[in-house]
Amino acid sequence: MKAFATLLDRLVLTPSRNGKLKLLADYFRDTPDPDRGYGLAALAGVLDLKSVKPAMLRELVLERMDPVLFQYSYDYVGDLAETIALVWDGGEKDDSTDAEQPSLSEVVTRMNALGRTEVRSAVRDLLGHLDPSGRFAFLKLVTGSLRIGVSARLAKQALSDMSGHGDEEKPAHSRDVTEIETLWHGLEPPYEPLFAWLEGRGERPVLATPAIFHSVMLANPVEDGDLAKLDPADYAAEWKWDGIRIQMSSYGGTRKLYSRSGDDITGAFPDIVDAINFDGVIDGELLVGGTLRSNSPTRTFSDLQQRLNRKTVSGKMLEEYPAFVRAYDLLFEGDVDVRARSFLERRGRLGDIIDRAPHDRFDLSQLVPFSTWEELDRVRLAPPDPVIEGVMIKRRDSVYQAGRLKGPWFKWKRDPYNIDAVMLYAQRGHGKRSSYYSDFTFGVWTETPDGDQLVPVGKAYFGFTDAELEVLDKFVRDNTVERFGPVRAVKAEPDFGFVLEVAFEGIQRSTRHKSGVAMRFPRIARLRTDKLPRDADRLSTLTAMVEAREG
Repeated sequence: MKAFATLLDRLVLTPSRNGKLKLLADYFRDTPDPDRGYGLAALAGVLDLKSVKPAMLRELVLERMDPVLFQYSYDYVGDLAETIALVWDGGEKDDSTDAEQPSLSEVVTRMNALGRTEVRSAVRDLLGHLDPSGRFAFLKLVTGSLRIGVSARLAKQALSDMSGHGDEEKPAHSRDVTEIETLWHGLEPPYEPLFAWLEGRGERPVLATPAIFHSVMLANPVEDGDLAKLDPADYAAEWKWDGIRIQMSSYGGTRKLYSRSGDDITGAFPDIVDAINFDGVIDGELLVGGTLRSNSPTRTFSDLQQRLNRKTVSGKMLEEYPAFVRAYDLLFEGDVDVRARSFLERRGRLGDIIDRAPHDRFDLSQLVPFSTWEELDRVRLAPPDPVIEGVMIKRRDSVYQAGRLKGPWFKWKRDPYNIDAVMLYAQRGHGKRSSYYSDFTFGVWTETPDGDQLVPVGKAYFGFTDAELEVLDKFVRDNTVERFGPVRAVKAEPDFGFVLEVAFEGIQRSTRHKSGVAMRFPRIARLRTDKLPRDADRLSTLTAMVEAREG
């Protein structure tokens, strides 16, 4: 556990991607099996570990600490796991040697072997045997809140680096990250055959399922001057729908559905999986509503969210939020790899497959006719459906290559929406931001019987620089008017407050929010220190955006 805890501490304090990669590669190289395999699973978000509710952790720490003192500590630190790790009185065990600390594999094995009535005492015992750093790592694992700026893709890239020892001239057993991703979903923690293969000590692992995930091809956003260098005749365009990118993989009766990052989401979409009647791998967009061929309207991303992040779904959910796939591309036709064929040839083969698929679960993404970039721009800004967020531009002769290459594919999204809003609440961040107020709830003005009032319309925690974060954090500390645990309400009056320019990708009606609207991907675009709160936008501006989108 000591090595994994040290890794987490260093990752939190390392902002650069290359720095994180080196830390990960060193950990995978120097840590023995099976600990490094469980560490890899934890970093990739696939570690199967008995979870512990935050409420139980609070109860345990309050057995040995004054509640008021704990609340003050939690408010100051801003993270439950970090607070408990620091305030837990481990006595002399905090000074125990590394050899006396349980290993990560021992912790995982013990936790997963526990009965329901044994969890409380086991957690208490483990907290007493771990040092503060180990306690923090353990609590992050069992609460499922391991947010340290490491993605599954970054962890896999570190495996590739580790297999080549980071040298310019890599040994013969160096493995490419795309090959690692191809194997990933056919293996299980602690990945000992994978590490043996990476280190040249074993054969390529045998996959547990033939329906595996293949690394996806990504597009670059269109930037100034990009299209002027390109001939429109060399490219095809299709609508960019506001759903989630998925991959359908089917072989020999085994059918799987994966997210763009390779997460297995098969269990959440049985209606899609049961309808798969082909062998091969299809790239597409998962949406809710009806297909183009059934002429039923496609529903918003907020409707799709009702189906996401679920292990199972009820019959009522399947009926109210029917899912379907808008197919974009074909990677394998049966067991034939067609990724080296041109986009137009792959699309032709894909059309033949979709024609044989059920009409209420699959359709083929439509091409958008255009002859000039100016013509496509006009279409992009006025799409025929509110669930469209722009266009995809793809070279007609492009092969399907994993990663984000410059040139073959572009995404040209509609210009983002922008409003001026007023900061209402702030909450401490996590990891390296745990000492700053960095999560901000903002609102706009609306008319009420008691006059104009601010109503919350969204929350954002990125888009600003480190220097701007200092400014925002200072304003929160200097102008707090009320506290709700780790959340602070700040002064927000017509003539005094902090105005934020907020950009977002889309907006729709919402019955779950008091304002009646929900934003898609809000971010702070600018700090409007030149404006007073009275100059911020009104709720009617947002509802007009919704009506225009629907119209």
